[in-house]
Amino acid sequence: MLLCEGYTDTQVYVLGLGKSGLAAARALVRSGARVTVWDDQEESRAKAKLEGLRVREYDRINWGHMTALVISPGIPHTFPKPHPAAKLAKDSGVPIIGDIELLATSGAAAPQIAITGTNGKSTTTALLGHIVESTGRQVEIGGNLGPPISDMTMLEQDGVYVLELSSYQLELCPTARFKISVLLNVTPDHLDRHGGMSGYIQAKKNIFHSQGSGDTAIICIDDDVTAEIYADIQNRSGLKIIPISSKTTLPNGIYVKDGKLIDDLDGQKKFIMNLNNLANLPGLHNAQNIVAAYAVARTLKIVSDQIVEAIQSFPGLAHRQEIIEYFDGITFVNDSKATNGEATAKALACYENIYWIAGGKAKETGLEGLAEFLPRIRKAFLIGDAAESFAKVLDGKVAFEISGDLETATHHAREMAVQDGLKNAVVLLSPACASFDQFANFEARGDAFRMTVDRMRLDHSGGTVHVQIGNSEARL
Repeated sequence: MLLCEGYTDTQVYVLGLGKSGLAAARALVRSGARVTVWDDQEESRAKAKLEGLRVREYDRINWGHMTALVISPGIPHTFPKPHPAAKLAKDSGVPIIGDIELLATSGAAAPQIAITGTNGKSTTTALLGHIVESTGRQVEIGGNLGPPISDMTMLEQDGVYVLELSSYQLELCPTARFKISVLLNVTPDHLDRHGGMSGYIQAKKNIFHSQGSGDTAIICIDDDVTAEIYADIQNRSGLKIIPISSKTTLPNGIYVKDGKLIDDLDGQKKFIMNLNNLANLPGLHNAQNIVAAYAVARTLKIVSDQIVEAIQSFPGLAHRQEIIEYFDGITFVNDSKATNGEATAKALACYENIYWIAGGKAKETGLEGLAEFLPRIRKAFLIGDAAESFAKVLDGKVAFEISGDLETATHHAREMAVQDGLKNAVVLLSPACASFDQFANFEARGDAFRMTVDRMRLDHSGGTVHVQIGNSEARL
């Protein structure tokens, strides 16, 4: 388990007692820190007390004695309004950090690979972890994906940490230095939490801020923001910078052209593999994920044949264009992770004859960027808080109904797809929205979709379906 060597014999306040917060508190206690915790939810505080943690409200402690405030990334510390504990810490000159900073100061010897971007970072992280695991090296995959950072193993030099990092997390790791950093893309998202687009961009740029001689920065230059960041850091002394692209030929870079992965780092334009027939990694956006993972694997000196074999065997990631069933001539695809229009556009680009389930808690950008893909949609089935506003946007462009809830939308989508009888029909859950109006998170939303489809499959087959939910199995 992770030890926080930099916080032995210090006082630390932990705010937010979800999975990552509790894990951080436990790691700090193991490391000999004197830990005080708080959560605004009484149930979470009660759980912490049962574990023997010291629970005390933020306005009843002496902040002058605190070495750090460890804050869960979902809790605002600047915009739109800082949590009162964050304000007290800032006023007292106490650093505000996250669990990524605990890893940075843990003394773990293994190199840390950090991956960020508005979209695609989860798939890229999981794919890279799969590639590294295929070599037999010990790897820990986490951050914004998977287990909490503080539950990770202390790896030696021959191990690898592969970390998906959100913009929230990148604001909370001031001394973290990543051996390899990857920036995939930057489009508007979480603007309220960062005070606008410039703040969001700065948060993403933090992934490179401590890098220097001997480190590697991998930047996909497919959008204007990332291209500008690439130009900004191109001449940083000692830093190796690898440009990558899913659509542009890059001399001395790594890129995709006509569906083919090309490695030109040595000026040889070496063909690596054809990406067109990867069922679990479809579309141009996954080409971006693949080229990024390949660039990191090459930097780790993994041989090309081994990288290719691992990419071909990658099973895909739950809730990211995950094919969960095929029956009645219909493919059911769970893309619940698509929480904004940009992510949904990538999914719509991959299919024809789409029966689209969308809606939830809308982001600032709504359905921006979807216009060119609307002709692919046979009908939209709208759910959640955004149903009415999405209906206004789609009116006159796409047939739609306001289904209200996910189960109703899924049944109606299947019924219409069966009735139409078209080839290559796809019932696609790609909400272009956050889930918080009806579900705890996007995983819960995707699991609910899977359960509904499995019940329909049971009705279709007349048999028994075994449904995996987390670590338990349900028989329907």
